[in-house]
Amino acid sequence: MPGPVQTKDYYKILDVPREASTEDIKKAYRKFVRKFHPDANPGNREAEERFKEINEAYEVLSDPQKRAQYDQFGFVGDIPQGGSPFDGTSPFGDIFGDIFDSFFGGGGRRGRSSTAPRRGSDLEMELECTLEEAFSGAVREVSIPRWEGCKRCGGSGAEPGTSPETCPACGGRGQVEHVQRTPFGQFSSVTPCARCAGKGKIISSPCKSCSGSGVLRQSHRLDVRIPPGADTGLRLRITGEGEAGVNGGPPGDLYLLIRVREHPRFERDGDRLHTKVSVLFPQAALGCEIPIETLDGEEVLDIPPGSQPGETFRLRGKGMPRLRGKGRGDLVVHLSVEVPRDLTDRQRALLQALAQEMDVSVKENESFLDKLKSFFG
Repeated sequence: MPGPVQTKDYYKILDVPREASTEDIKKAYRKFVRKFHPDANPGNREAEERFKEINEAYEVLSDPQKRAQYDQFGFVGDIPQGGSPFDGTSPFGDIFGDIFDSFFGGGGRRGRSSTAPRRGSDLEMELECTLEEAFSGAVREVSIPRWEGCKRCGGSGAEPGTSPETCPACGGRGQVEHVQRTPFGQFSSVTPCARCAGKGKIISSPCKSCSGSGVLRQSHRLDVRIPPGADTGLRLRITGEGEAGVNGGPPGDLYLLIRVREHPRFERDGDRLHTKVSVLFPQAALGCEIPIETLDGEEVLDIPPGSQPGETFRLRGKGMPRLRGKGRGDLVVHLSVEVPRDLTDRQRALLQALAQEMDVSVKENESFLDKLKSFFG
């Protein structure tokens, strides 16, 4: 059956030109994911819908094959191959079908049998991890609430020792055909069987566990691997771990949306990490070597003489692993110079001597007697 024709402008959703590079698309995606993430907009349905659109757009534009089909045809999925105006495979099927429905009670098109195997629904849930887990990769156990086949009846819906019976009204087809004569000719319509609700089977003795439905709501546990370099907004697809299929159909898939928690020491920008370090004035003026914490151990950072506040230093290859590439990003260290608030008399004297040597004016240190004179005028 043809997939749905998609009319959304994915380039407009991500605010990128049609000739945008993969890296530009990724940057735009990250920006919008942070802005419209449900955690940043609790209870905001508009932001939630925007978040879903952003993920949908990125899933297509980040995949070269899907993007090529989207650029050529304007949608992703199976391309319709003609068909009758009444069988649902033509773009005009809904229009003609609705007209005939209004005149002849659904005679224009034939319904689908609900006894046919159907694929289970996909599931999506969020998986939160630490920056350390995203750095090195991790295996996490997740609990997935989903519908699964009833073990007591084996998914048949019938009490053990019994089995579903063929519906006598539809002969197991799940559909009933009605023929109607009109001034325009004879038309037939197919509707779901009312006796078996379109299932083709009736259950005389329903299973006591699932009440005849054949499925139960269960909490399914699964080990999931978070790949090194995972970032917020990454969608992991786990095939076959969605809802159970219907009438023997295959199960759906599970999509896990990764969210990396903020770190107290590092700020992330793609595969690059940023951190801050403070040194005292003599260290900045004369240069020094200081230890720097990274995600995989301690490194020594060389601060050259005369370093200024706000200056940055790059430790190459000490950032995050690249998810779909080789190597790692960099760690960018932002320097701040700490000014001491409380000085000893000797420290103050040394600084005053330095100020005098550099010919710069500073406040003189008032003595206790000077302060008393100033207080009493």
